[in-house]
Amino acid sequence: MASFLEESSSFSSALARLAGKSVLVLGHRRPDGDCIGSQVALTRVLLSEGIDARAVNADPIPRTLQKFVGDTPFFRPEEVEGEEFTVVTVDCADHKRVGEELVGRFPSVFLNVDHHVSNIGYAEINLVLPEASATGEILGKFFLDNEMTIDSVTAEALYLGICTDTGQFCYSGTNASVFEVCRRLCEAGASPSNVAHELYEREKPGKIQLLQKFLASFRMEHGNRVCIGFIRGADYAATGTSSEDAENFVDYSRSLEGVEIGSLLEDRNGQIKGSLRAKDSRFRVDLLAKRFSGGGHACAAGFNLEKDLDEFYPEFVSAIGEHLKLVEAGEIN
Repeated sequence: MASFLEESSSFSSALARLAGKSVLVLGHRRPDGDCIGSQVALTRVLLSEGIDARAVNADPIPRTLQKFVGDTPFFRPEEVEGEEFTVVTVDCADHKRVGEELVGRFPSVFLNVDHHVSNIGYAEINLVLPEASATGEILGKFFLDNEMTIDSVTAEALYLGICTDTGQFCYSGTNASVFEVCRRLCEAGASPSNVAHELYEREKPGKIQLLQKFLASFRMEHGNRVCIGFIRGADYAATGTSSEDAENFVDYSRSLEGVEIGSLLEDRNGQIKGSLRAKDSRFRVDLLAKRFSGGGHACAAGFNLEKDLDEFYPEFVSAIGEHLKLVEAGEIN
């Protein structure tokens, strides 16, 4: 297993400085599997090391991820009283990703553990490893390198994060080291079949109806190299679903033969949530998202804007075209 020995040592030293403190483990809004898994795993390991810790997220835990929390202390911001906490963030490229309320209450971050290439290094200690497939992989290696306690809930939370952020082990960041970490996590109690069941075999009929609407909305641009799909507020209302039900829909737009960049644009009453996916890291969709004050990974990124979707669409298509020209000219790498 390829470890992060230098960073693992820094991680151990950081945890030593947390002794006697009360710690909040924060993750990004609209949490996905890697975010929730990393929050759960780090909180549990901190507790096993005798450190007072709890996980906090500005948004509710998605339905399909709730069973992975177990007995981990996990709260919403309004359930946490006081301001005397030391803050650790996981899977957040930018401090703002934890949400405006939490940033306002806790403006300083002690430790930042992440794998986004766009991470801006906003904490006192930044352990950012863009080569890792998931924040769950980073934490898993930190725990294993330092021989820390990994119980079955922690192991499954880490496996969850790796599974989701590798696209069920299909993305280019998946390598032998990733599988070795997962093997070790399975030995510690993670169940791949349980993770797969919770994530992919509990779909609501409304979600399938929402997916139908998304697939029917596809528009092909730039010589069919780009596929863009839409979800509008009315679609959620018509299907009895919410934004969490659209998680990973963007992958369908990328899956078409010949498509190099796929996108999902959600209209939320004048606010746009954009998701971008690429088949090859050379397309650096994190830089494309940055044009709209977003960020992420080379193959997976997103952004949020306060704009009308129909007015924004031509601007978006034009920006993708400019971005593709820069990629072809070798000016983006």
